[in-house]
Amino acid sequence: MMAASWSLAAPGVWRVTLQEMQGAKGITPLTYMNVQPREAALKQMPEVQPPFDWDQVRIEEIRDGLIVSFPLTPSEKLYGTGLQLMRMNQRGRTRYLRVNSDPKQDTGETHAPVPFYASDRGYGVLIDTSRIVTMHCGSTLELADTRAEHVRDRNTNAGWSATPLAARTELRLPKDGFDIYVFGGPSLTDVVARYNLFCGGGVLPPKWGLGFWHRVPTLYTDEQVLEEAEQFRQRGIPCDVIGLEPGWHSQSYPVSYEWETSRFPSPGTFVQQLRAKGMRVNLWEHPYVSPNSKIYEKLRPYAGSHTVWGGLAPDYAMEEAAEQYKHVHETEHVSLGVSGYKLDECDGSELTRNSWMFPAHAKFPSGLDGEQMRQLYGLMFQKMTSDLYRSKNRRTYGLVRASGAAASTMPYVLYSDLYDHKQYIRALCNASFSGLLWTPEVRRAVSAEDWVRRMQTVCLSSLAMLNAWGDGTKPWSYPEVESIVRHYIELRMRLLPYVYTAFAAYRETGVPPFRAMPLVMSPAEIAAAEGHLAEFEQEVLNTTDAAYGKKTTREWDDQYMLGEFLLVAPLVAGETERDVLLPGGVWYGLETGERYEGGQIVRIPAVLEIMPIFVRSGAVIPMMPSMPHVPEPGSPVPLTFVHFGEESGEGTLYDDDGETFAYEEGASHWWKAQVTRRPDGSYAGELLGNDQGVPESFSTISWQFAQTRLPR
Repeated sequence: MMAASWSLAAPGVWRVTLQEMQGAKGITPLTYMNVQPREAALKQMPEVQPPFDWDQVRIEEIRDGLIVSFPLTPSEKLYGTGLQLMRMNQRGRTRYLRVNSDPKQDTGETHAPVPFYASDRGYGVLIDTSRIVTMHCGSTLELADTRAEHVRDRNTNAGWSATPLAARTELRLPKDGFDIYVFGGPSLTDVVARYNLFCGGGVLPPKWGLGFWHRVPTLYTDEQVLEEAEQFRQRGIPCDVIGLEPGWHSQSYPVSYEWETSRFPSPGTFVQQLRAKGMRVNLWEHPYVSPNSKIYEKLRPYAGSHTVWGGLAPDYAMEEAAEQYKHVHETEHVSLGVSGYKLDECDGSELTRNSWMFPAHAKFPSGLDGEQMRQLYGLMFQKMTSDLYRSKNRRTYGLVRASGAAASTMPYVLYSDLYDHKQYIRALCNASFSGLLWTPEVRRAVSAEDWVRRMQTVCLSSLAMLNAWGDGTKPWSYPEVESIVRHYIELRMRLLPYVYTAFAAYRETGVPPFRAMPLVMSPAEIAAAEGHLAEFEQEVLNTTDAAYGKKTTREWDDQYMLGEFLLVAPLVAGETERDVLLPGGVWYGLETGERYEGGQIVRIPAVLEIMPIFVRSGAVIPMMPSMPHVPEPGSPVPLTFVHFGEESGEGTLYDDDGETFAYEEGASHWWKAQVTRRPDGSYAGELLGNDQGVPESFSTISWQFAQTRLPR
């Protein structure tokens, strides 16, 4: 057993360093991202100690690494470990945390594995390493911990379980050094917030990034893109970003980062033509550089030992390589007005029908090997592009297919080539535990109903996007439901002040803008609301695909909170009704006006035109009119505060210029929107803040009191 000396790294955060590394081998997510903890915000959080004694943490040497283990209580649930699509509570599972695309089995491999778990007991554990970590989240049982009640005869005892209740987590770690961090609570939300604040806080996207996005088919020309953009305007459907897929490159797979002149003869003019329509341009790319690219020879001295698709896999741990990458992107794209990137295929694949990626034994000039580079590649591309836009005092927002720890400040949203709607909703929930954002992008549908349900979900997510790269779909592809789709894109636009404020709170407090239910309700509150649902917690023998029994315990991984006041409960095609877990208090159907008592489960019938969204009574929601695109700075629009319910209430509003980093120097403002009910039953609204008058982004302020449904 090794002795460990834990020290305070930040308020409520403890660290121990094991076998300190030097040079490139010492690059970890936290050191590479160069995160600066938000100390002031951390000091505002409750003073805590871990809910266990330090001597209960065990560190043991094994032949090729270390085992670090933490105690577990019988009812403890564990969340996090990155972007997991298969389940939310990781207790009883083994997580092999390797970056990989399109995971179809529940191994832990994922686009964004984060070796961080958060316990509903009120603590979290992060392993800061560029190596693959295996987390046994209560899935292993030591002989010394075995009790008589664990040994049951499956032939006669219906309580037999394939995963006995373990007394500890066991984390298998590399031998070449890392830091372990423990984050205090006291609540699960506090743990996650503390982790995010320690990693620099949450990202604040540009306002335009929170509008609606449309990605066009791969081989579209500039004229076809402009024609499609004009269709949005003619049909009155909001759109802020047009995404170009691989065909904009002169060569892709591997890529050139250069424009294909036969399709885009004048890219600067094209970008400005879209900009005149109020639309930004986002460019697809991946990391592997074509021999036909002008940058190839400049990057070749920094390439790894193995190729991907015949292209270089550059070593961006080396500053010289990163500067070459940023230079070509600045001159070829950013200087023309391109607003961001879709960073594809920085994950690799062994889980699909094909296998592609440099191997773990690949060598890179910095001294990193292929395992480390693969674990860090997604973070590298996020940071390089983010730093480039920061150097221009321009915010960006984009898509990435691989990420990891310490990513909360990055202006990127994860996506996948999988296409299961329920898994997409679960991923949206799970992302909230690990400092990640996720979009359940829409590509195609099997029916008009499926189309509506997917579009409803994506419009209430981190990035509202239709990705038509391969299917050529449009919001109007199913004419019979075009009005429903338009309504939810417009709802997204109307909620922009509320959503933007939720992201600003993410930056300031570390609390995610999209939150899984365990971040909203305590275990006791969930158990009390479930009540009779205990009858569903049973084993079902299935000799085809669940020979050891299949749990049917409800995890509530299909609903989430958007900000402080809105609860979103998506429906998927084929559902005729669904159960919704409501926190305590009074709630209203946002679009139906129906009143619900919280602290229980309510059953909602499926109506195609209505997505189940609930608003907390007493909420004050800032809203704006639906516009063709997010207003430019200096183009103020009307602002309405909508108050729900009969009692007094309050909400918040954040505002800045929406595009630059001036907010970091104090050019931003917070207001409290307070609604008071007078003794005579009338209402008064007041906007309280350091600045008096109307926020700069808004021309007028109006109030709507005592609403039970969202006014049209």
